[in-house]
Amino acid sequence: MHALPVWRLSGYYFVYFAFLGAFSPYFGLYLQSLSLSAWEIGLLMSQMQLMRMFGPYLWGSLADRFGFRVSIIRLAALVALLGFMAFFWLDRLSGMLVAMALLAFFWSAALPLVEALTFDHLREERLRYSRIRVWGSVGFIVAVLATGALLDVVAPRGVLWVCCFMLVGILGFALSLPEAPPLASPQETQPIGRILRQPHILALMAACFAMSAAHGPFYVFFSIHLADHGYAKTGVGLLWSLGVLAEICVFMLMARLTRRFSLRQILLASFAAAVLRFVLMGWGVGSLPVVILVQLLHGLTFGAYHAAAIAAVNRWFTGKSQGRGQALYSSLSFGAGGLLGALISGRTWDHWGAGWTYTLAAGFALVGWWLLWRWFVDSPAVDRPESVKNDDPVQ
Repeated sequence: MHALPVWRLSGYYFVYFAFLGAFSPYFGLYLQSLSLSAWEIGLLMSQMQLMRMFGPYLWGSLADRFGFRVSIIRLAALVALLGFMAFFWLDRLSGMLVAMALLAFFWSAALPLVEALTFDHLREERLRYSRIRVWGSVGFIVAVLATGALLDVVAPRGVLWVCCFMLVGILGFALSLPEAPPLASPQETQPIGRILRQPHILALMAACFAMSAAHGPFYVFFSIHLADHGYAKTGVGLLWSLGVLAEICVFMLMARLTRRFSLRQILLASFAAAVLRFVLMGWGVGSLPVVILVQLLHGLTFGAYHAAAIAAVNRWFTGKSQGRGQALYSSLSFGAGGLLGALISGRTWDHWGAGWTYTLAAGFALVGWWLLWRWFVDSPAVDRPESVKNDDPVQ
């Protein structure tokens, strides 16, 4: 019987997203402490998305061709750690761009391969994915709360030590992950170009691009937005954590939700929630109840959206195309879409202000909703998740 490495996979997700929990909310504040402009901060942070445009697909193609997934995951963890350590000595934009690009190129390589590895370990129990992936959300919350509390008593430079510690943890768990043989599939030899030409897949990829573009100003400027309106760093951490708590709740309920609703219904609800969320984020930040609602909507705009999107990608890209399918999802959405959102918000933040920057983000989400409504059609063959052997509703 196949031994499922639940805690090693869960531990990897925990430290991987703990790094993100320290990096995304607070690294921008560290850059701001170096007197960098909004454009320079946006340019630096956008390297994470830029490298995700082509890095994951390159590494995914190598993994699909040669089968060295775990080796690539370990190499990525090591080089990402070395790249990030350069920030301890850098304070000029040019050098920081090189270090950020190196970090991002290797850091972005790992997650799509770990996603594919997780599904291959799960085999017929794929709805247990949310139960494993939820530990990433837990790690994010622990890191965002602890880092926020730390930065209330130490200089912003403290975020460098926290992020470095998390990257060491990623390397440790990467060294512990076992390989799993890819599952055989009747579609194993289907060319990836033929898969991508299907209208519902094109619609999903384009919509995911739009959703990540919508989240660009959130990930780059939300902490700065809150700090500019008088929120303490501990409060910023609590608000980020609230969003991830909502995400955790959705992940825990996802197996039940996918039995009751189609992927199309879940995705349309998620995109509609994103339109509302970003409008409120831009214009309602002065009201704490509104900001709380904004963060609770993260359960839909990321939790439900990501779980439904990755389930569709895992169903459509099978066999030897699986690594590239996950990489394409990551590259087109978090990579290209996130890059566009980060760069545009870096330009509009100073000129248009936060309100109109987040309104533009809501516009991206609305475009994604329309793409799904128009072309992503319910079909039992492609739109329902796999049957489940275990009747436990929280897998």
